[in-house]
Amino acid sequence: MTEKTYRKALNEALAQAMCASDKVYLIGEDIGVYGGGFDVVCGLIEQFGPERVREVPISESAIAGICVGSAIMGMRPVMELHFGDFITIAMDQIVNQAAKIHYMSNGNITLPMVIRAPFGTGTGAGAQHSQSLESWFTHIPGLVVIEPSNAYDAKGLLLAAIKEENPVIFFEHKMLYDEAMEVPDEKYLLPIGVADVKRTGSDVTIIATAQMVSKALLAAQRLALQGIAVEVVDPRTLIPLDKETLIDSVVKTGRVLIATEEVKTSGFGAEIAAMLAESRAFHSLKMPIKRLGAAFTPTPVAKMLENASIPQISDIILAVEQLIKDTKYITRKRYFTRSF
Repeated sequence: MTEKTYRKALNEALAQAMCASDKVYLIGEDIGVYGGGFDVVCGLIEQFGPERVREVPISESAIAGICVGSAIMGMRPVMELHFGDFITIAMDQIVNQAAKIHYMSNGNITLPMVIRAPFGTGTGAGAQHSQSLESWFTHIPGLVVIEPSNAYDAKGLLLAAIKEENPVIFFEHKMLYDEAMEVPDEKYLLPIGVADVKRTGSDVTIIATAQMVSKALLAAQRLALQGIAVEVVDPRTLIPLDKETLIDSVVKTGRVLIATEEVKTSGFGAEIAAMLAESRAFHSLKMPIKRLGAAFTPTPVAKMLENASIPQISDIILAVEQLIKDTKYITRKRYFTRSF
């Protein structure tokens, strides 16, 4: 085990996948000598050459189309978007082609391709370079959507994504690239569709994604000083979603806060909330489900305004405290009388 940043873990995963199979190749803008928009692919063109690290002109739709075509022919392309926001330019190729060809071919064609999408706030890059658009793709049957929250998960899930036979949208939060932890040097795979309990607790469940996992863990440490035991659950993959792990945690604690960086309105947090409300977890709830998400506004450039637009550690702490405080005002007898 060696301490590695999220960025280094991804770089190592790409190198190991390319060493394991000559069908794996990288494609994107500025991924050659420049090393990619966030330095994730640094050194790979020197190691594997320009045939396997394909630097191409600025046209996300064309790049995604190349990935679809080459995946149909048996290659395993890994596309890098300079910013995840630019995925909007390739929506036809992703949504109408990549996601549907396996189904429309009666299962005879597979699409083993990965689109790496750096996303999220924290860089002051403004409204067109800071969005969290993951919920868009969870609405499309045929796509796998992955959102790792730390370096260990990032490496294992990227390696698994490259082996996956379906197209994968792999979201990487930009503010996680420099976060480090111990990561095995050897190649390893993490199962797609399995959530991870990052911290156990008995009073409140926080279901968090991407950078919100780090914030939730810090909030949980501070809440522990008040005697509040918080359980933090990271779905890791949004599609397929490990519903049972989320449900089991909420059944245990009876209170749940869902924290994501995406705009709260119509975000994936709402899907998780609806899933819990329709499940056996509903009658374990001591309080209504609570959500935190970004404000319904384009992301500001000014740092103070950018921070104000998304949930912070203090917001998570306040929300959990409210869940605990308000429980005494709601009785199960009055509000939750039905049973399964």
